[in-house]
Amino acid sequence: MYFNEEHNALRATVRRLVDREINPKIDEWEETTVPLHELFKKMGDLGLLGITYDQKYGGQGLDYWFDLVFLEELGHIKAGGLPMAIAVQTHMATPALHEYGSESLKETYLRPAVAGEMVSAIGVTEPGAGSDVAGLKTRAVRDGDSYVINGSKIYITNGCQADFVTLLARTDDKPGFHSFGLFVVPTNLPGFVVSRKLDKLGMRCSDTAELFFDDLRVPAENLIGEDGEGFIIQMKQFQHERFSALPGAYVSARDTINMTMNYISQRTAFGKPLIKNQVLRHRLVDWITDIECLKQLTYHIVRMKMKGLDVTREVSMGKLLAGQLSFNVSNGCLQMFGGMGYMNESLITRNFRDSRLLSIGGGADEIMKEIIARLEGF
Repeated sequence: MYFNEEHNALRATVRRLVDREINPKIDEWEETTVPLHELFKKMGDLGLLGITYDQKYGGQGLDYWFDLVFLEELGHIKAGGLPMAIAVQTHMATPALHEYGSESLKETYLRPAVAGEMVSAIGVTEPGAGSDVAGLKTRAVRDGDSYVINGSKIYITNGCQADFVTLLARTDDKPGFHSFGLFVVPTNLPGFVVSRKLDKLGMRCSDTAELFFDDLRVPAENLIGEDGEGFIIQMKQFQHERFSALPGAYVSARDTINMTMNYISQRTAFGKPLIKNQVLRHRLVDWITDIECLKQLTYHIVRMKMKGLDVTREVSMGKLLAGQLSFNVSNGCLQMFGGMGYMNESLITRNFRDSRLLSIGGGADEIMKEIIARLEGF
């Protein structure tokens, strides 16, 4: 209904990459870290890191249905950390650069990011400001033809390997949302420090860092858009980020259910396979129904995006549902695995650990509810 031969060709390309280059190595990367420069170069060569971006900067110039296909296939990766790291490159750190960046910034940073020659990160969250983005303290002070940046960021995916960070910083002390700037900050500048690589519950194949900026001087031309508009630009960029989580959520949840169905079909208890237990079958059916609802909401969002409509309400709903669904499915399926589900050697255990982040990162469930409530008028 939605996909033609070109969409299917892209799907096959991403599926081959996942099956041949990623999943065979994912267990090793869970113990170490994904080598992003190596992997992103392969993805860049395949044209996968700028599917909707302008061809002028190396992108494919394709529509949102192609983007959906790409994100759905990433959902088959057998660890949540890598799709997240890829989405940082494609849907978090570069959308504002593509939409609002100067020609110079696009040539210097967007083009190599799309080619997989540079790794990017998004620098918003701070030790004292997570979901409350307006409360961030990192400062960027104008000094001649530069901004001097001081502060810190935490929970930064790709932070240990990034060549540049798309950084949100306060440029004015006045209250309100027009006191921020969004900057492209190269990580090779004096004053940039990776304080530490963080040890996470899940998403372990991706690197997550705490970053410090100590009198880091960045050229004023590295400002994305206008000074004072960084917060507004970042809020728009969040819609790309949150949308990117939806396809992978319903695809990986269905993969988890398929894996669980296979296991309980073979596992016998009290003289019959567990799959014959009605309460387990009904539980699986409930989750499959929820998965289909999230999928159809996601497809509706794509239709809206194709029409150029504001999708903030629907994306917020999808993000809320995706986080709850991912955890409910992985938690419930782990229960069906019994003791084996508690063993780290089991994929279901990894799925359970990884699923917990989706209700926290990119805007917590509570923030999604507040956004929806505001848009509903109460």
